[in-house]
Amino acid sequence: MLNSVTLQALNFLATAFVVVVGLAVLLVVILFILDISQSRDAVRRNYPVVGRFRYLFSKLGEFFRQYFFAMDREEMPFNRAEREWVYKSSQGHDNMTAFGSTKNLTPVGTVIFVNCPFPTLDEDAAPPSSILFGPTAREPYETSAIVNISGMSYGALSRPAVRALSNGAAMAGCWMNTGEGGLAPAHLEGGCDIVFQIGTAKYGVRKADGTLDDDKLAKLAARPEVKMIELKMSQGAKPGKGGILPAVKVSEEIAEIRGIPAHQASISPNRHPEIDNVGDLLDMIGHLRAVSGKPVGFKSVIGAYGWLEEICQQVHKRKDDCAPDFITVDSGDGGTGAAPMPLMDNVGLTIKESLPMVVDIITRYGLRGRIRIVASGKLVTPAEVAWAYCAGADMVVSARGFMFSLGCIQALRCNKNTCPTGITTHDKRLQLGLDPKNKAVRVKTYAEKLAYGVGVIAHSCGVAHPRALHRMHCRIVRPDGRSQPLDELYPPEEIIKQYRKAA
Repeated sequence: MLNSVTLQALNFLATAFVVVVGLAVLLVVILFILDISQSRDAVRRNYPVVGRFRYLFSKLGEFFRQYFFAMDREEMPFNRAEREWVYKSSQGHDNMTAFGSTKNLTPVGTVIFVNCPFPTLDEDAAPPSSILFGPTAREPYETSAIVNISGMSYGALSRPAVRALSNGAAMAGCWMNTGEGGLAPAHLEGGCDIVFQIGTAKYGVRKADGTLDDDKLAKLAARPEVKMIELKMSQGAKPGKGGILPAVKVSEEIAEIRGIPAHQASISPNRHPEIDNVGDLLDMIGHLRAVSGKPVGFKSVIGAYGWLEEICQQVHKRKDDCAPDFITVDSGDGGTGAAPMPLMDNVGLTIKESLPMVVDIITRYGLRGRIRIVASGKLVTPAEVAWAYCAGADMVVSARGFMFSLGCIQALRCNKNTCPTGITTHDKRLQLGLDPKNKAVRVKTYAEKLAYGVGVIAHSCGVAHPRALHRMHCRIVRPDGRSQPLDELYPPEEIIKQYRKAA
């Protein structure tokens, strides 16, 4: 027989069960009444309570697709195969694959590199050639890095993430672009080379009215870590629209660094108000170079391109000293920044079309020895970086590749302050998951593995280092299924080869 204690326990459990069931029924009744009486959502009104599961499943679908249902090459903006390559590389793991490629090589636009019958031997390989920026600046900048860290603002990224990138860049010997959010102590922590970006709101070097403060710029540029100045005209995430930092991310510290009010959304102008035309742009570049003493270039997504021709024409009319020291060509298919979907999806040319176009325009006007071309936009694996060098880039930068090296899982929560990996959040609890010391090593390892992988492609093509790659070294798959040499799609290869040889 059951003793009294057991009976009491059973009675308690039975009572608790009845209470729980009763509360559940009450909740269903309340939801039913709420759903059937509202008029904003037709699904919930026609299917009370049950209709709510639609939103739950839609929300969970993002995670189930990523981990269970999507094939390795299916996801966007970066598929699992690309992310895994970065993860393994940044952790120093073996990233070899077996049993054949899982990549479909037949879709239009696929890049295929042309291996030669006599590839470069290890003993014949050479370190990458160095690139000089700003030969007319008071302090030119020279670097031999193959890949650098593209612009990601402090504010958009967390302090631990920026610290890790700064230290990792220093160990890898590459530069770090500050993004438009100003220069933070975290940028300087590692002692890496810094490219200071000036956005349309002039964060970090602005007066109260939003105009450029020359004194602040001169003081900032005097720091030995700051090597170049980049004037941001537009970026891949939102061509034609300024930066967006939600109020929840504008802390007291970030507000002080940027020179703006705290706890208010930070919305940059769509363009630099004082730059109305190509002449104004060249004037601003010359002014920034004179004040800072550093090489100055600009970053832009390419849509219309006649203005690039006009820049070259005006440079010839004035003098070479007025030319931008570099142009960063960003891809129009998005980036690390949050942006309206119409801009992210449908505005601006992709890097595959815009980079060869810019290189050819600058080459046609005889300015390739004066204006360096930096490529940016979804270039996270060796094949993509190697293609950029084949197309004529002098340098490649990546943002999301280095975010993956920090541990980004593509949760698509960059603007929500809820990033689960601590990279794009200012939630102290979530930031605890990102150890800057550990992640800095991953940043360094990823940069090295990426450069090594590009070198492997270069050697297969029979050249000594990545900057020796030319358009003849890769082919592009066309609609008829056959591939066509890149130098036939975008001539003139001979001019670029002559420039590269002279450089």
